[in-house]
Amino acid sequence: MQIHAVAQRQGALVERARLLPEGCMALAALAGEIARVRPVYVPVVAGTSGMVDGIANRAGLIENRTGQLAALEAPEGPVLTIGGDCGVDVVPIGVARFRHGEGLGVVWFDAHPDLNTPETSPSGAFHGMALRVLFGEGDPEFVAQPALTRGNAVLVGARAIDPGEQAAIDAGLPARHGIPGDYVYVHVDLDVLDPDEFDGACYPEPGGLSVEEVVATIKAIPVPVVGAGITECATTDPAKLRVLAPIIEALVEKLEQP
Repeated sequence: MQIHAVAQRQGALVERARLLPEGCMALAALAGEIARVRPVYVPVVAGTSGMVDGIANRAGLIENRTGQLAALEAPEGPVLTIGGDCGVDVVPIGVARFRHGEGLGVVWFDAHPDLNTPETSPSGAFHGMALRVLFGEGDPEFVAQPALTRGNAVLVGARAIDPGEQAAIDAGLPARHGIPGDYVYVHVDLDVLDPDEFDGACYPEPGGLSVEEVVATIKAIPVPVVGAGITECATTDPAKLRVLAPIIEALVEKLEQP
């Protein structure tokens, strides 16, 4: 397997977003230690820019995508992507959808559904649109082609939901329960965790899951896991990062299963 570190911060606009690049690097180092592989550091641009077509830092996000696509062109085995903001998982999930077909599903661990579009987003932050573009809806520069099959994603731990996201949920864009698909990609935004358990996420929300609950859900996935991502780490504190080790171990175990 490979670990791709994508230290992108342009998809998040909150103050803690400035901590995402260093948090990404620290978490990737821990993941490399656990998986016993040397992380691949995917190049990203450092600058930010204004709002274009309802998306903040749009030009930088497009440029970063190019680097990810190049890194995923011929990976040696499954890839664990470490972010950076949630937008870093759009490319690997899109590539997985292309390679595995209509049967690909996504398990989306996140306090936020990330189902906004430029029209519904309160902020223009791309990390809040990441899952929606994977369903083929939103800015045409970012939408997945082919898109995820409608219903082939399940939200786990979502509790801070914007009106536009709720409308997408009510319309049945993601599944309401179960593990959709013949293969799955597992996305873990660390704000799915309760801040009392891990307070190093970029956009923490109260009332989250425990590490134990996240690990148990990952281990219970009954179909092959073909890719995974961990995003929104805004700390380099070794003690805080070690709290995440069981999640990394569970994902590595799933990715390495034949």
